[in-house]
Amino acid sequence: MGAIAVRNTATTLLAPNERTRFDTFGQGYYRGLHRDSVEQLLRDLRMHSADVVVISAASIGPRDAVRLATVVREFPRIPAIAVLSSYSSATAQTVLTLGRSGVRTVVDVQTSSGWSELHNLLVADASRLLERAAVAMVAGELPNATPGCLRFFDVVFRRHGGVRTVRQLADGLSISASTLMSRFFRANLPAPKQYLAVARLAHAARLLENPGASVSSVANSLEYSSPQSFGRHLQLFMQLTPREFRRRYDGDGMLETFRQELVIPHKEHLRAFDPLLTC
Repeated sequence: MGAIAVRNTATTLLAPNERTRFDTFGQGYYRGLHRDSVEQLLRDLRMHSADVVVISAASIGPRDAVRLATVVREFPRIPAIAVLSSYSSATAQTVLTLGRSGVRTVVDVQTSSGWSELHNLLVADASRLLERAAVAMVAGELPNATPGCLRFFDVVFRRHGGVRTVRQLADGLSISASTLMSRFFRANLPAPKQYLAVARLAHAARLLENPGASVSSVANSLEYSSPQSFGRHLQLFMQLTPREFRRRYDGDGMLETFRQELVIPHKEHLRAFDPLLTC
């Protein structure tokens, strides 16, 4: 069996022994960006997008409540998970601090089963909600669509895995890029590049729902070559600046744009279309 590609990035505030356990249980599924203070964690989130925040109860105190609350307020779409690896007289106060800061998920990791529970939470992290919502939307609009058609939309909306170009999209479908484009053209459908571009902007809109996320960090997370490249992409497909885009669209709004522009007008063609089969 080949190696499993790392899909998730977790920004953490953990004790040294907790970092080791975290990396062991997450190997192959997520990587930890380990930080030493809430301030470093917040700065990291503002500069680089992450899928989840993991905080140790042993690494924070009552004075951290305000900064933790800032993390939750500025990045509401990034799940924040606390771990308890030991109990002490200060544990109850620490849990209260976490609750006041807006952290709602606490996992007891004193045993291996607790680390396994944390692992399962991270593998099913909330950043994939948009992908699942998109595929469910397409399936609802296209009942009885071919397996190849549904697979196409699944690959189009994958945020992780390096699907950024039509060539990479075709590789994900195990066909050549020229064949993929030709089949869409013959089926009288929009070009694959258009589906991919708008799906990518849906992910951008979801990330920009976090007030603390900068345009630069979102561009980096989605592997645009630069913030300027992201801006040009927005201007080309939406005729908007990043600031205007952020004000007008969230993730759900861009999914609706995708549905209205790329699915509904082409329902009849899409229902019978299978990009994996020769027409």
